Amino acid sequence: MKKDNIKLLVLDVDGTLTDGKVYIGESGELFKAFDIKDGLGIHDILPANGIIPAIITGRKSKMLEVRCAEIGIKYLCQGVRDKVAELDRLLETLGLNYDNCAYMGDDINDLPCMEKAALVGCPYDAVFKVCERADYIAKRNGGSGAVREFIDWLCDKEA
Repeated sequence: MKKDNIKLLVLDVDGTLTDGKVYIGESGELFKAFDIKDGLGIHDILPANGIIPAIITGRKSKMLEVRCAEIGIKYLCQGVRDKVAELDRLLETLGLNYDNCAYMGDDINDLPCMEKAALVGCPYDAVFKVCERADYIAKRNGGSGAVREFIDWLCDKEA
C-alpha cells in the first residue's frame, strides 16, 4: 500500500495519544496528559499533506473534546463500542474507503480496525498482537510522541 493513498488517520486515545493512565478522584476522571509534538503533527503536518485526523475511542471525556478543538480534530467519536462500525460510518461520510485509511492504536480493541486499514501504526509499548499487525512500530511509547512519529513516517518527514 502506498502512503500517498492515505487521506484519513484514525487514532485511538488511551495508550496511543496518552500514556494510558487515567487519573481518577472522588468526582471522576481528573486529567490525562497529551504530548505537544503529537498535537503539532495532527494540527500542522496532517492537513499540509491532505490527511484528515479523526479519533475513535471507547471512553468519553470532556478534556478530549477540548484537546481536539485545540488541535483541529473535527471527527471525534467517543463512547464507541464497535470501532469498525464507527469507522465504516466515518469513511462513508468522508467518501473514502479502507485503502485511504491509516489507523494507530495500542490494544486488542483496536485490532478489528487495524485488520481493515491500509496502513497501521502503534506505539512502542502496544500489546504484542497489535505490534504483530503494525506496519510501523514507533520508537516512543503512547503519550510520548509515538503519534508524531507515525505521522512523520506517513508524510515522509524525519521522525
